[in-house]
Amino acid sequence: MSKSMPNTALNSALLHVAAAVIYDPAGNILIARRPEHKHKGGLWEFPGGKVELNESVSDALARELHEELGISDIISQPLIQITHHYPERSVLLDVYSVTSFSGEALGCEGQPIQWVKPEALLDFPFPEANQPIIEAVLKLKD
Repeated sequence: MSKSMPNTALNSALLHVAAAVIYDPAGNILIARRPEHKHKGGLWEFPGGKVELNESVSDALARELHEELGISDIISQPLIQITHHYPERSVLLDVYSVTSFSGEALGCEGQPIQWVKPEALLDFPFPEANQPIIEAVLKLKD
């Protein structure tokens, strides 16, 4: 996994998030449904979470995937970085492509998860900030 700079913003206007496009050996991608009570609840997303203060993106990604899905020893590379402004908050998404991991992915926090073919991503409702991720995945497939 590549090393990245730690998050040092104390009160950044951007919510810094590490996210993953996780592939299984057959080329399917793992998506998870956001809890109803969270921002953009009920929509599907690429797993990940907030980058903590003084934490690198790669460390945050490994931590979040272990907490959310129970997987570890990930092999990843940067895919895309997105800044998106919602009316209620702005997010900076550092998205990695995860091509290998240890363990079986489970919804450890009670979230539904699903493995889907890349082209099937278009059939699921995602937050607006995730649309460039889907476009990047579909471009790689071509």
